Amino acid sequence: MEGMTDKQFDKIFQMFEMILDGCKDLDDAKRKVKELREDKKTSKEAE
Repeated sequence: MEGMTDKQFDKIFQMFEMILDGCKDLDDAKRKVKELREDKKTSKEAE
């Protein structure tokens, strides 16, 4: 497994920040993250 660069690490946290900005509470944030993960899985399986 390759290490993560500082730029990649920063990008991930920028995405978390964008997700959390639009959330009302922790449950809303968890739901959005779960949806994004599931969308990613389905797009990988479609390839």
